[in-house]
Amino acid sequence: MPFLRLVAVLSLALLAALPARAFETRANSAWVYDMTTRTVLLEKNADVPLPPASMSKLMTLELLFDALRDGRVTPDTTFAVSTRAKQMGGSTMFLNELDRPSVRELMQGIAINSGNDACVVVAEGLAGSEEAFARLMTERARALGMTQSTFANASGWPDPGQRMSMHDLGVLAAHLITTFPEYYPLFSETTYNYKDRAPANAHNRNPLLKIAAADWHADGLKTGHTEEAGFGLVGSAVMGERRIVFVLSGMASETERAQEAEAVANWAFRQFVLNTMATKGTQLAEAPVWLGAAPKVGLAPAEDVTLLLPAGAKEGVKAEAVFNGPVQAPVKAGDALGQLVIHIPGLDEPTTVPLVATADVAEGGFLVRMKTAIGRLSARAFQAASGANS
Repeated sequence: MPFLRLVAVLSLALLAALPARAFETRANSAWVYDMTTRTVLLEKNADVPLPPASMSKLMTLELLFDALRDGRVTPDTTFAVSTRAKQMGGSTMFLNELDRPSVRELMQGIAINSGNDACVVVAEGLAGSEEAFARLMTERARALGMTQSTFANASGWPDPGQRMSMHDLGVLAAHLITTFPEYYPLFSETTYNYKDRAPANAHNRNPLLKIAAADWHADGLKTGHTEEAGFGLVGSAVMGERRIVFVLSGMASETERAQEAEAVANWAFRQFVLNTMATKGTQLAEAPVWLGAAPKVGLAPAEDVTLLLPAGAKEGVKAEAVFNGPVQAPVKAGDALGQLVIHIPGLDEPTTVPLVATADVAEGGFLVRMKTAIGRLSARAFQAASGANS
C-alpha cells in the first residue's frame, strides 16, 4: 500500500493575529529569540560572520563551565599567570605572574570585568596554550550547531580568524542559560574588583542591569566593543514566564547600545503575547489506518501548544496536520505520526509540533483483511473497466 503525504487543514480556536510592528533596529546585525516558545522574533544579517569582540568570551566561559561540570576543575582550582596573560591590553583584572587566581575569581573576572588577561589564563590552564584552546572553541562551537563561528583567541582580541554570527551568539547564550543554571547568575553580578586592583574596571558594562523596568528585568550576558566591531551586546531578560535572548552588533556608541537594547526588550515583550492553542492529548485530526482493527486513529499534540503571537487582531493563525498515511497498523498510543504545522502572521518560519496517536489500534483480523482485499480488487476492476471504455 503506497503511503501519501496527507494534509488536514485545521480550524483552531485561537486569538486572531496581526503582524507585529516591525522593529527597525539601528544595529548592523541582530537576532532576537523568545526562549519560552522557541520563536525567532527578529533577524537582521544574523548569519553573517562578524568580529564579535568581547562577546566571544561567552565561548571561553562555556568551555570553563563544561570543565567544572565534568570535574576537571573545581571553583577553587588555581591557575598560573603567564607573562603573555599579564601583558594583555584592553580590559583586564590586572593579574601578574605572582598571582594564582582561582577558577571562581577568573569566572568573575571574565563575566564582570571582561578581563582579557583572565581569558588567557583560562585558555592556558585548560589547554596548555591559547592557540590550542582556540581550536577547542571552534570544535565546541560546531558541536553546538554554531556554523558561522571560528576562533583565533580566547578573549575576542581583534583577529581576522575571530568571527561569530549574531545567530551563533544567541544560540550560545540560550545554551549557557539552559545548560549551566548554577553558573548563569554570575552574568547578573554588577561589580568585582580582584584584590582591589581595578576600581575603575570593577563594574559590569551591561547597561540592561541598571534598568528598573516595572515588569521585566535583565540578567545577562555580555557586552563587546572594538573599533572594527562597534558596540555590541548579548542580552537576556525575563518577564513573567517568558525569557528572551537578543544579540546586537555594530552600534556607534555606548549610549546607542544601551538605548537599543532597552528598546528591543520592550518591543519583544510588548508586541507579542502568549496564547495556548491546544493542550497535550487533545485530538486535532484523524489519520486513516491501513489494515487496522479501527479505520482511523486520532492525532494529538505531544505537548501543550503555546504560541507567541503578534499583538492585535485581524487575520487568523493557520494550522495543518501533516502525516504520511494511511498509517500502518498496529499503532500504539503516543506513537509519533506527524506534525502540526502552524503559520503565524508576521513570522517567516512556521512552528512545528509533533503529533502522536491518541489510542492503540491493533492489526485487523481476518474479516478486515478480506474486506480490504475485496476493496482493492474492486478498485482495480473499476480502473480496468474505465480504461477499456475510454
